[in-house]
Amino acid sequence: MSLVSRRTVLALAAGGAAASAMPQAAQARSAARSAPFRLTLPEPTGRYPIGTTALHLTDAARKDPWTPVVRRELMVSVWYPAFPVGPRAPYAPSRSAGPLAADVSGTLGLPAGSIDYAGTPTHAHADAPALGHHPVVLYSPGAGTSRILGTHHVEDLASRGYVVVAIDHTGEAPVEFPGGRVAPVVADSNNPRRTVAVRVADIRFVLDSLADLAESEEAPGRLARALDLRRIGMLGYSQGGFAAAETMLQDHRIRAGVNLDGTLQYGFPDGELSESAKQGIDRPFLLFGAQGHAHVPNPESPLNDPSWTSFWNAQSGWKLDLEIPTGTHGSFADYQFSVPAIAAKFGLPPAQIAGLLGTVDPAASIRAQRAYLGAFFDQFLRKQPQPLLRRASPKYPQVIFHP
Repeated sequence: MSLVSRRTVLALAAGGAAASAMPQAAQARSAARSAPFRLTLPEPTGRYPIGTTALHLTDAARKDPWTPVVRRELMVSVWYPAFPVGPRAPYAPSRSAGPLAADVSGTLGLPAGSIDYAGTPTHAHADAPALGHHPVVLYSPGAGTSRILGTHHVEDLASRGYVVVAIDHTGEAPVEFPGGRVAPVVADSNNPRRTVAVRVADIRFVLDSLADLAESEEAPGRLARALDLRRIGMLGYSQGGFAAAETMLQDHRIRAGVNLDGTLQYGFPDGELSESAKQGIDRPFLLFGAQGHAHVPNPESPLNDPSWTSFWNAQSGWKLDLEIPTGTHGSFADYQFSVPAIAAKFGLPPAQIAGLLGTVDPAASIRAQRAYLGAFFDQFLRKQPQPLLRRASPKYPQVIFHP
């Protein structure tokens, strides 16, 4: 089935992680010669069962910036409150799962084929009928990574009553399209200015596509009725958080945004400040960092980020700066649950995992992040005041507030 409207082509597709660089553990190679390991995702905390479907979007008005002979194509996964019917969707589609998992296993020093992303089930029912009418949250992953690396966040938000749209930025990581075609990595990773600009254009196109979908009589599984496009937020990890801020500066359809540990400048630690860092945003925005990454200037720290300091000083909308000081950059993606499980399975040394994710308790880190993200979107998309956002909570001692 396909839908055609205005500048957008949408098609139903199969559901659909690349990892950032991690140190290897050569001593674990021989331990991995067994059946591929399937992950177990953290249970969502909300009251709704969830469904997911994938959409193939083609921007008829834009050439692909990395492969200009074709139109820009994207894959997005939509996660939503749903009737609990049908099979569980896989963590990754079959043909892209191998290279995505190999990126993680290889950097951990494990042989290719050690981890089974395609056989790992999510908590979402594939293509299940949507239930209700809900605010929408967009998700953009880190630079060079897949949309699936935010699955534990998007599942939890969907279970709390949000429609979450996770975006793959084609060319940055392997992306599987309908029919099994896998788009390769072709983006220029050394040009963050261009990469962020492409992401902003992608995100705005997705917003247009959702508007088309909401008006379509052919939308799958009651999805059109589920989209409340008057209440849109955005969540981004690393460069996805950078893209969220830049998009909000240009597009007022997004009412509230979150940056998970992403710099707001073109190059780190040195680089030109972005427009969002210089100007701030006139709507609510949450900075959520790790291991000393905060808006408070600290020239002695290798994580001192002038872009966060500039953004904080320029921000005219509501703002909050949170930190998990015993976590690392990887703590804000699915690595937080997947890497400890892989380490336990294959006997990787604890010091190696601490180097990747810090010393924060993985389960406690996930609980805290979910609580604060849920509270943020509840307050600014549902207008439900949240005491959790006012001061540090003894319930989540992993998180500190930066005034």
